[in-house]
Amino acid sequence: MMMRSRNSGSTVLRHLGLRLFSSAVASRVTASEPAYSLVLSRPFVPSAPARPPASVLMRLFPVRIASTSAAPALGGRQEGREAKSSPPAAPPSGSKAVASYWGIEGSKITKEDGTPWRWSCFMPWETYVADLSIDLKKHHVPRTLLDKIAYWTVKSLRFPTDIFFQRRYGCRAMMLETVAAVPGMVAGMLLHLQSLRRFEPSGGWIRVLLEEAENERMHLMTFMEVAQPRWYERVLVFTVQGVFFNAYFVAYLLSPKLAHRMVGYLEEEAIHSYTEYLKDLEAGKIENVPAPAIAIDYWRLRADATLKDVVMVVRADEAHHRDVNHFASDIHYQGMQLKDTPAPLGYH
Repeated sequence: MMMRSRNSGSTVLRHLGLRLFSSAVASRVTASEPAYSLVLSRPFVPSAPARPPASVLMRLFPVRIASTSAAPALGGRQEGREAKSSPPAAPPSGSKAVASYWGIEGSKITKEDGTPWRWSCFMPWETYVADLSIDLKKHHVPRTLLDKIAYWTVKSLRFPTDIFFQRRYGCRAMMLETVAAVPGMVAGMLLHLQSLRRFEPSGGWIRVLLEEAENERMHLMTFMEVAQPRWYERVLVFTVQGVFFNAYFVAYLLSPKLAHRMVGYLEEEAIHSYTEYLKDLEAGKIENVPAPAIAIDYWRLRADATLKDVVMVVRADEAHHRDVNHFASDIHYQGMQLKDTPAPLGYH
């Protein structure tokens, strides 16, 4: 008796599964007719198992079917292929083509005379005339312990640089600018984050420090036209920049007055290096070639400007950086923060 009941139960379950997941029956599933009512609505007709239709699966497993899984929907595989093979629709005639998916078009920038602007690394409104009357002989005498640490740290860095580059001032300038462009970016970034955390303005110092970093980068772009670095010099730049960035980042977090004083002394050394560069140009040891076109546009030099003119304006920029960073360090020595003192004027 028990065996007969078990066999009868298995037969009913087998018929139930076939009926429930039969494609012929599942087509009758509607909102007003539950899936389980189909089992009792018609006599059983054997048929081969088929893939469950979406309507049945949605009723049985609504969460799984409604998920955003990567499995294609029923009948979607062929439709996907057709969608991929169809070319994108062309814009209607007379409409203006956009430069990107977001509808952003590149600006058409021209010079004052109407000719197209050919530089992407800086814009016409970022050009300026360097102040060549700036005092090049200013020097901050180290008095405090932090001043002496900053001064002798910079002096110790100059020694291996002199040995490596000697009097190859074109390559030396390139190496110098890859390092000199780091402090302004690090300091500006940290002041930017501080301004956001404290919900207070920066006194204009963020823009001044970022302009300093951008100005140093333009020095590098200029000297790239004068001297091309060798492969081992590129490796050296990669290594030195990585070490210096992290070291300066930590130094600025610990003591901004030490960090700014160090940059002030670095700029004093840069002035000395460019002065030696000018001496070799004037003595004929280095050919005074025409100035690169990028330098003529950036500093608004004469059309017949030479490399000597470029070195002079770069040296003036370094003197400006020297004064700004020594001034920033003095502010911290007085127990104030940069935001409490208006930033000096920039270049433009």
